[in-house]
Amino acid sequence: MARKGILNSALKPSTPAASAAKPKMMPRGAVGALQSSLSKLQESAVQEIDTSLIDDAGYEDRLSTGGEAHEQLVESLKTYGQQVPVLLRPHPKSPGRYEIVYGRRRLMALRQLGLPVKAMVRQLDDHALVMAQGQENTARLDLSFIEKASFAAQLQADGYDRQTIAAALSIDLPMVSRMLKVGTAFDLPFLREIGAAPSIGRERWMTLVKLFQEEGPRIRATVYTKSEEFQALDSDGRFEAVLARAQEAYDALNQPDKPTPAPATNRTLHSHDGAALAGLKTTGKSITLTISKKDTPGFGSWFDENAETILQELHHRWQQDQADG
Repeated sequence: MARKGILNSALKPSTPAASAAKPKMMPRGAVGALQSSLSKLQESAVQEIDTSLIDDAGYEDRLSTGGEAHEQLVESLKTYGQQVPVLLRPHPKSPGRYEIVYGRRRLMALRQLGLPVKAMVRQLDDHALVMAQGQENTARLDLSFIEKASFAAQLQADGYDRQTIAAALSIDLPMVSRMLKVGTAFDLPFLREIGAAPSIGRERWMTLVKLFQEEGPRIRATVYTKSEEFQALDSDGRFEAVLARAQEAYDALNQPDKPTPAPATNRTLHSHDGAALAGLKTTGKSITLTISKKDTPGFGSWFDENAETILQELHHRWQQDQADG
């Protein structure tokens, strides 16, 4: 009977005391705060992610991704591992995949090594992605002027206003204008050929901008980037070589017109009896008298001995004609 009582009591409706023992539901505000805290913890956590799951996003901020610097980064990651995480965001259109916000060089090197990437994953819209990438650019001291200028030009091309560009790069509006004058003057394929040009500042780039305003210098410089000679140079050397060829083409196009020199004339001077005495060659710059010792034996030697006297007398007669004229 006691057992029956236990079963019966178990099947009875709950008493108020039993109801009070149930866990209380958290207020909605508290749930939202907890979820927000968990999301922030997840975003702050560093995860290891297969590099094959990561797609490109954002804007091109590195014009030199290969060469010696890349190989040094590969060796460093191989020896010491990845010390600084990259930043990713969940792919907005492909669940399970990610987009790179910053850290492209590290991602490329880790792909080469076949290693996963250590990354922070954050929910970012396109505007927040631009700001995050721009702030990371500002923190890097090794980005060259042209890399920052190109980044600013890409943002403008996608419709971002100058205030946003200034905030992304932590610069003032006048500097944005100066960067855009350079960044918008060249297309990305050309800038990739030049590379970062780390030693070349704004003034030198502005010189190239002015030269490229004419088609001839621009075409000559662009064609030169396809040559083996150009490919063998480092990034600074490539800029200098392109600038030199653009300047040469500009100078050739803008030299003042020079008068066409008159063609040379040749004539023979004769004696009173018609015998040939000498040849006279006249050009725009000089007159040359040629006396053949063979045709006039003795006269050539005599003329040589008396040439100064003869010339002085002729010059005196010319002065008198000038005065009388």
